[in-house]
Amino acid sequence: MIKASIVSIGNEILSGQTVDTNAAYLSDRLLTICMPVASSYTVADDIDLIVRSLKLAGDEADVVLATGGLGPTDDDLTRQAFAKLLGVQLQLQDDLLQKIQDFFASRNSKMPDKCKIQAHMPAGAKVLANNLGTAPGIITWKDETVFVAMPGVPSEMKQMFEESVLPELKKLTAGQAVVIQKLKCFGTGESNIAELLGNLLERGRNPLINCTAENGTITLHIIATAKDKDKAQQMVENSEKLLRNKLGKLVYGTGEQTLAEVVGKKLIQQKKTIAIVESCTGGNLSKLLTDVPGASQYFSHGWVTYSNSAKTDEVGVPSDLIVEHGAVSSQVAEAMARGALKRARTDFAVSITGIAGPTGGSEQKPVGLVYISVCSDNKCDTERFIFSHGRNSMRCRAAKTALNMLRLRCKFD
Repeated sequence: MIKASIVSIGNEILSGQTVDTNAAYLSDRLLTICMPVASSYTVADDIDLIVRSLKLAGDEADVVLATGGLGPTDDDLTRQAFAKLLGVQLQLQDDLLQKIQDFFASRNSKMPDKCKIQAHMPAGAKVLANNLGTAPGIITWKDETVFVAMPGVPSEMKQMFEESVLPELKKLTAGQAVVIQKLKCFGTGESNIAELLGNLLERGRNPLINCTAENGTITLHIIATAKDKDKAQQMVENSEKLLRNKLGKLVYGTGEQTLAEVVGKKLIQQKKTIAIVESCTGGNLSKLLTDVPGASQYFSHGWVTYSNSAKTDEVGVPSDLIVEHGAVSSQVAEAMARGALKRARTDFAVSITGIAGPTGGSEQKPVGLVYISVCSDNKCDTERFIFSHGRNSMRCRAAKTALNMLRLRCKFD
């Protein structure tokens, strides 16, 4: 299996001043030609460190793609590092120098002397044209490994990669295929998913199954490699069936599907409508639902009843109920949902009330406590949750949990 490694060069990336979007772009594009990424490095503007990273990357992959450090300033050292890696000198290429001079002349400007360094290439290396800037790229071979250097400017890197690098790399992957499927899960933690799947998450198996988590959503990446796409696709499908059998209703979708999209589709299929009344989430749940195109087919009303008086005035929660049990309680959550259901005249109503923090909690009702209620004419389900990791995370988790409760309710109602 031909694999790649990515080396991102620049102090600005390490300091957090620049977000490395190049690595993500390259990883995604490499998969389109069935070339998985084995490793990724981020390295400072230092010749020795760059060389060391290139060597490490070369030990792990057949193709090494480096971005950054090809400009004209003193901290742009990638071409020098490539020369040191190859054990050669930099050589001035007159045609490159002329091209750079023409670039500035076309803009009625004189080329700064510092830009001359960009016309120097490691001896024996092939030049990659840069049609958007002055920094040409480099492609060379060492010990059967392909080493490529491209500019760090995203637009220049993308143009160079698509026009000059990708066609060369396609030749290397003619006899291999990689197929990836994502299964999206919600309703339990990553550790429990691992327990349920057992040895299916073992490293080294094919298909490989990776697991990532974000705000309660667990994504399982099924990655199959084979000599042809049909074989890899069949391997993925077999693994997906196995995972679905083990995880059951925890799986809500595939690919990039969101909970809101899945819920919206179910509501359309069942010709159902919904109203939302929120307190601590401040409209987040309504936003998730209405972010989906076509939400007007099922989304009817949305209230943000942040204050106690709003709960009473807008959806009819009895004030004595709030006094007796508190605004954050199962009783008030159910009353909110029932009130919304009555006023909106929808098939479903969902309510959320909780303590988002960072203050306002108590021993009996800690920060992160949330009650969610899903009501229809025939029943009302109310559940208690405690979410952690801060205000924003708690609000996001609460909204997504409400969607998941609605998803499961739609499935069986």
